[in-house]
Amino acid sequence: MAKLAAYEKHMLATPDQQISLTDPDSRSMATSGRGSGVVGYNVQVAVETEHHLIVTHEVTNSGSDRAQLANIASQAKDVLGVDKLEAIADRGYFSGEQILACDQSGIAVTLPKPMTSGIEAKGRFGKQDFVYLSDEDVYRCPAGEKLKYYYTNEEKGQKLRRYWTNACRHCALKHRCTTGPQRRITRWEHEDVLEAVQKRLDENPQAMRQRRETVEHPFGTMKARMGATHFLMKRLPKVATEMALHVLAYKLTRVLNIVGVKPLIAAMRAQDAPS
Repeated sequence: MAKLAAYEKHMLATPDQQISLTDPDSRSMATSGRGSGVVGYNVQVAVETEHHLIVTHEVTNSGSDRAQLANIASQAKDVLGVDKLEAIADRGYFSGEQILACDQSGIAVTLPKPMTSGIEAKGRFGKQDFVYLSDEDVYRCPAGEKLKYYYTNEEKGQKLRRYWTNACRHCALKHRCTTGPQRRITRWEHEDVLEAVQKRLDENPQAMRQRRETVEHPFGTMKARMGATHFLMKRLPKVATEMALHVLAYKLTRVLNIVGVKPLIAAMRAQDAPS
């Protein structure tokens, strides 16, 4: 009991209130199974679509992908040496701040927004059913009424604009919209950036399929070679080195399959030749 009490004191003193006795750097990671997880590391990769080569990667001990998008996308942009970049990610990376950071860095992101409110499951209109009219700075609801701007407040560092109309109480569609006196819509000050993301997704409905077929290829190959098991090393720097070797082996064999052995050797010799 004394040992457990010491563990509890140590755990409560950590920023995320987690400790791992096997590997102090590892953290709890959610998996696809509901209510399940694994203690380990989170590997981020950026993969180009033509040959499925890994452009950049990083090993983190963050259990969420939400804060990873801008970092890994910026790394990929720097490696490729381009001014503009198009990036596709899954809904787990959706974060307004991360998308804004990408936009400001010349990275156009495409990813779906997670539906977390549950309002659609209850048969009521979602925010996507309300059309923003930028020239009037109002939202048009499914009944045709306009929700005008009333005030701005700040929550968690974000400036949010609030819109509503007093026509709700007499609306024939109110039962499909809200249980309160008015249906209120919140608009982030950079909502236009998120709307551009949704527009790109609407214009390219195959984007998520392309993402799966691109990024899952390297992961599937490396997991097969690893035996779909855990990392052999402990502590973040050593795990990062282990992952870097896996990525190097993947890229080397991938290039061999694409260009062949002799052209690759010739290219390597040309690279090493004195100028």
